[in-house]
Amino acid sequence: MDLKIKGRWALVCGASKGLGLGCAVSLYKEGVNVVIVARGQEALDQARESMEKIGGAKVIAVAADITTVAGREAVWGTTGAPGKNYDIVITNAGGPPPGDFKEWNRDIWIKALDANMLTPIELIKETIEGMAERKFGRIINITSGAVKAPIDILGLSNGARSGLTGFVAGVARASKYVSNNVTINNLLPGAYDTDRLKTTMSGAAQKTGQTVEAVAQSRKKTIPAQRFGHPDEFGDTCAFLCSEQAGYLTGQNILTDGGAYPGTY
Repeated sequence: MDLKIKGRWALVCGASKGLGLGCAVSLYKEGVNVVIVARGQEALDQARESMEKIGGAKVIAVAADITTVAGREAVWGTTGAPGKNYDIVITNAGGPPPGDFKEWNRDIWIKALDANMLTPIELIKETIEGMAERKFGRIINITSGAVKAPIDILGLSNGARSGLTGFVAGVARASKYVSNNVTINNLLPGAYDTDRLKTTMSGAAQKTGQTVEAVAQSRKKTIPAQRFGHPDEFGDTCAFLCSEQAGYLTGQNILTDGGAYPGTY
């Protein structure tokens, strides 16, 4: 299927590896010019080089902390990029650490909110009006399956990402935007084969005295698909949501977890 987005410009955050990179690669394969952003220069350069081998579009790497004003200004001012005139914006940030909510002070909460709620809102605010004027825009927020099924030790993530979800529910349905072909949706990943999942499983192995392999096998058994997702398939889902064909889909929370969520709604 031709997604009809060839030649458009996309900003993809947290794109040096994992799910962000998966989204960037899938869009790039569709002929989208991609600006990839992450804090780590080395991993970002490796991602850019791997994408350039595919060829067919432009890829620009910006090493910056998108959660800061300076980081966002660096992105908007990047030579060769479209300033704030992106057609596609993928917001993404690593989830805050697990823990006991009684140990989290205000500074810890603000850091989680900055990364997983306030920064996506800032990116939406800076780009959505231009999208509406040009009659095309796709904004995808990578959140978490924990928005649908909260996990007790992930209170920071549960709170911050749920706040973003509530905000998006209103803006995505504003006629001013959706009638001008601008959509906003959230992608909720379950267990994907990423560094973050490996780190989580390593921590569980240390606590339980099991091997990482044993922890991984136990986790897979809780997923009806009996496997972890791959960033490439997550990226392809993201690319479809950015397509011309997805223009009637907005304000949705799309769960990709291999059937792990047990609810009907």
